[in-house]
Amino acid sequence: MDVPDYDLPSEAIAQEPSAQRDAARLLVSMAEGDIDHRHVRDLPDLLEPGDVLVVNTTRVLPARLRLEKATGGAAEVLLLEPVPGTPGCWEALVRPGRRLPAGTVLSAPDGGRALVEVGEELGEGRRQVRLLAEPHDVFAAGVMPVPPYIEAVPADPERYQTVYAEQPGSVAAPTAGLHLTHQVLDECRARGVEVAAVDLAVGLGTFLPVTATRAEDHVMHAERYHVPEATMAACEAARRVVAVGTTTVRALESAAATGERSGRSTLYIRGDYPWRVVDVLMTNFHQPRSTLLLLLESFVGPRWRDLYAEALRSGYRFLSFGDAMLVGRARGGERMPV
Repeated sequence: MDVPDYDLPSEAIAQEPSAQRDAARLLVSMAEGDIDHRHVRDLPDLLEPGDVLVVNTTRVLPARLRLEKATGGAAEVLLLEPVPGTPGCWEALVRPGRRLPAGTVLSAPDGGRALVEVGEELGEGRRQVRLLAEPHDVFAAGVMPVPPYIEAVPADPERYQTVYAEQPGSVAAPTAGLHLTHQVLDECRARGVEVAAVDLAVGLGTFLPVTATRAEDHVMHAERYHVPEATMAACEAARRVVAVGTTTVRALESAAATGERSGRSTLYIRGDYPWRVVDVLMTNFHQPRSTLLLLLESFVGPRWRDLYAEALRSGYRFLSFGDAMLVGRARGGERMPV
């Protein structure tokens, strides 16, 4: 199948978050031809008693390290995740990779302490690296790994965290959740909506672009997830399951598809995917040719193009710090049994 694409003007890409989280705009479309323009603060009014709102409580690590070689040349390391069974070693993206052979030691700038030793290639641009200091000290030297299309890290790094972030482990934020506030969540609860949690560590599986011509040829990288039994039980009993973000979707659908509440997910949602859990999706506007856009296309069908066109016409802000949409799943039958 083709990889979904569209023209995204640079001026539509949000460079900073909205002044108030829940002031972000929310394009609402629960069915074909149904479009309403609201704000995230209106979310409690858009949900119903018996709905379950599921959020991803992962916390973003300050995983981007700006380092230097012994010669003084600049280097950058983006720590992705620990290498299982090899204490102190991580998978990472390293730049400039060709100029950093195995054994290269990288230090904090201006003569700081050695922090990382570059190791072997792991394929697809990944390297194994060894931490030369305690993880706390290494991450103390890091910055928030905002996407490359964002020109500056926010002055307040907490704006690249959700208000409910708990479990450290991600190298990108679950961005739909950045709009939610404790007040919005409390108002949802007051309306009879249960708020439940999952944890999916956002990594390459989420943000690696699709470079293959055909969607089928893209390789999905594994991401660690955990879905508590209480969350899955709430979803099974829910009137509707409302997932905040594509990472929440992948955690829920992975658990339902495999029967495993914890593990590593390579679930790649596209095309005629047999949806098992999620009925409504709150999500940001995604990059062209991304797995996130493939997931959205599977969820709402070809009308995603009309929704994106309307958002661009109406001045919505796109990508990580941009606005959001709330969409209902295209009708293709009832949810499959979990």
